[in-house]
Amino acid sequence: MLLSMTGYGRESLPFKDKTITVEIRSLNSKFTDMRLKIPQNYKEKETELRRVVMERVERGKIDMMIEVKSHQGDDEYGLNAALFKKYYRELSKLADELAMPKGDLMTAILRMPNVVATDADEIEEEEWEAVLQALQTTLHHFEKFRLAEGNVIELDMRKRVHCIQHFLSQVDPYETERVSRLRQRLHQNLEEYLGKEKIDENRFEQEILFYLEKIDVTEEKVRLGQHCIYFLEELDKKYAQKGRKLSFISQEMGREINTLGAKAYSSEIQKLVVGMKDELEKIKEQIANTV
Repeated sequence: MLLSMTGYGRESLPFKDKTITVEIRSLNSKFTDMRLKIPQNYKEKETELRRVVMERVERGKIDMMIEVKSHQGDDEYGLNAALFKKYYRELSKLADELAMPKGDLMTAILRMPNVVATDADEIEEEEWEAVLQALQTTLHHFEKFRLAEGNVIELDMRKRVHCIQHFLSQVDPYETERVSRLRQRLHQNLEEYLGKEKIDENRFEQEILFYLEKIDVTEEKVRLGQHCIYFLEELDKKYAQKGRKLSFISQEMGREINTLGAKAYSSEIQKLVVGMKDELEKIKEQIANTV
């Protein structure tokens, strides 16, 4: 079970002669950032709206919109003429000074706060209950969307972890060949530099053992294998908010893969390491999309 950070939910609910619409959408973000777009007379309820949403939503850049439309047209809304004129005078004066066109001035003023406002100052209790009902349904749709997206991400990450495990399983044969080739190359270099008769074979074997210990990748293979298993076990767990933990495990996987590449001394193993890194980068990209 995994939740995507991307989500969408929408619900429209009739109430008397109005239609109440609630919409929630979210995008990726390391932190929780919530923006509300609500009618002016709902401002007193903003704190409660945030509380209701934040109890059900974790992480992400969240945008929520509540729209109330009257079936009787725009008679519930009015234009603050005095404020409109003030904005127009000030902006026209500024436009003249800067030699800017005034074509979109009216549209811009109408979007400014309090220029167009509802006549209703308070929300009826019944209307507020209808808003909360629409919000809960919207959150349900939103969570279903996140879960569906999360399932797709989870399947992709499982596939990529299995690919890393497959690459890891192919290292052993090349590691055995690597030791043999390394021994042969070092011996050949010594013969060319010192001459065969001057090589102390016992000392050579000691140096080879010391060198092979420094480039041994047994620990890295074991730890990487364990990290892969741990990653899959976390995906199997029932709780949904696991993005941070998966991110930490992926960092540890990357650490072992990098060390494996640094110690490889084999073009074949390096190719396997490149494949692992490619899969891990895609896993990290996917983790960035999860809660």
